[in-house]
Amino acid sequence: MLYVFCRRDHAKCEFSIYDVFAIDILMSTGNGQAKEKDTRTTIFKRTENTYNLKMKASRVFLNEVSNKYTSMPFTLRLFQDEKKAKMGLVECLKHGLVEPFSVFWEKEGEYVAQFKFTLLLMPNGGCRITEGPFDPEVIQSEYSIQDEEIKALLATSTDEKVLQEKKEQAMSEANKAIEALLKKGSTSEK
Repeated sequence: MLYVFCRRDHAKCEFSIYDVFAIDILMSTGNGQAKEKDTRTTIFKRTENTYNLKMKASRVFLNEVSNKYTSMPFTLRLFQDEKKAKMGLVECLKHGLVEPFSVFWEKEGEYVAQFKFTLLLMPNGGCRITEGPFDPEVIQSEYSIQDEEIKALLATSTDEKVLQEKKEQAMSEANKAIEALLKKGSTSEK
């Protein structure tokens, strides 16, 4: 049995062509109640937040992160002085300047898998620009989309050319139907 986690704290949004999204998929063989434990993580990512740091070690740490890694994930082992990096990390975490990549746990004997990738919405559909070891053919779930309207909506193209061609085709068919009705009406009057 496979459960997929969905956070409920999301807001409605509209998608448009050339939008970029970071997709984070978390799956479990357990009951779907994955939690963060007190497991120490050593992989972090810089956020867009700003704050005037008080400690010199924190400022040096954040400067090195900003220069070397920008918005990419990094590990503390990459720093020359790991002890000072840990010291600077504490204040940066406290003020939200960096965020940890958390480790999620289930009950004992259950497994949690997490897949992250970046998705671009292109005119011809979605395009994954960062690939991981995710193979959707291997994953099976007891849940699926049942509503036919939603399935049809997911199958539609976001390509403006395709949408324009469909619109023109529908207008052409409507014009032909109107012409046929007009011909039929004019022949019945005679």
